[in-house]
Amino acid sequence: MKTILNVIWLVLSGFWLFLGYMFAGLLLCITIIGIPFGLAAFRIGVYALWPFGYTTIERRDAGAPSCVGNVLWLVLAGWWLTLTHIVTGIALCVTIIGIPFGIANFKLIPVSLLPLGREIVSTDEPFAAR
Repeated sequence: MKTILNVIWLVLSGFWLFLGYMFAGLLLCITIIGIPFGLAAFRIGVYALWPFGYTTIERRDAGAPSCVGNVLWLVLAGWWLTLTHIVTGIALCVTIIGIPFGIANFKLIPVSLLPLGREIVSTDEPFAAR
């Protein structure tokens, strides 16, 4: 079932989200300071390309630099991305067919709000990475 949902997601919105996050990641990687944020954008882009069957977990070994980076990300880009995913998720949940895709948008909220210190893992093993 998750393969069918991933294919439909890919065709309807996942590919465009992927391209957007990849473009943002390339722009962020131009400067040395932006490289961690660019890598986070790449990670979010891959997750947005194929979200069904995967989830995010917090990395316990992330440390203070991730916290500082998350604060910067939150102020500069995180809340815009989160608002976009919330609005899109609500709009998709209006129809019965769109509910799984709205939930996929809601799954993207934590990683787009605070991406540093998070890891994307398969839903079959969410506790294996800890």
